[in-house]
Amino acid sequence: MHRFFVNEKNILGEEQKIIIDDKEDVKHIGKVLRLSQEDRIEICDGQNIDYIGEIISLTKSEIIVNILERRLSKTEPLVNITLFQGIPKSAKMDMIIQKCTELGIKRIVPVVTERTIVQLKDEKAETKKIERWQKVADAAAKQCKRGRIPTIAYPISFEEMLNEIATYDLRMIPYEQEENRGIKGLLKNNGDYKSVAIIIGPEGGFEKDEIIAAQGKGALSVTLGPRILRTETAGFVALSILMYEMGDLGGI
Repeated sequence: MHRFFVNEKNILGEEQKIIIDDKEDVKHIGKVLRLSQEDRIEICDGQNIDYIGEIISLTKSEIIVNILERRLSKTEPLVNITLFQGIPKSAKMDMIIQKCTELGIKRIVPVVTERTIVQLKDEKAETKKIERWQKVADAAAKQCKRGRIPTIAYPISFEEMLNEIATYDLRMIPYEQEENRGIKGLLKNNGDYKSVAIIIGPEGGFEKDEIIAAQGKGALSVTLGPRILRTETAGFVALSILMYEMGDLGGI
């Protein structure tokens, strides 16, 4: 069943109707998928609630759907995980966002570090890039039937990140010089976590002083194995291990 996201204001509870008015979705439903009256679709409000609905009318500007069923989404992990990602070059961020969205990330925060090569020229260029990244997250969330769309934050400095991670129950930073502590052992020796921050460097990794600063804020360095992973790989490998060990991937 095809799945779409709508804003909560588009869900008319008393009338048991949902209005889809996003131009791209309207076009996709009517022109690409060629759906029509009485066809059923799945709709999510982006707040972990799913709806099964039946199309009752289609126009060029909106589609009205009759609500048949309302239920809690079963695709969201119990732990809230944020990826603090050192901004990489080219389209690597697109893949990072897409794959982490599929795996259940809640939020992705681009971080400017000492080795960050990419420089956002001005506020307009920054906003444009964030909007594009958010669209990547939207599409991935739709494809993998997420109950929430991950938020792509505006870039922050490494120092701002250090202040922000203090609010998380667990802060981990994969580091190639860490040899003894893995994610499995880290979770085994500690209690339950409701929020986790994963901190990944850009190409070339973090400077030593950045690792020390993060550790000073309570970030625990972990190994991802004997091989050096690229920045576009490390984040979703760490996320995959974390999700598996917490019982979200492949059962308990």
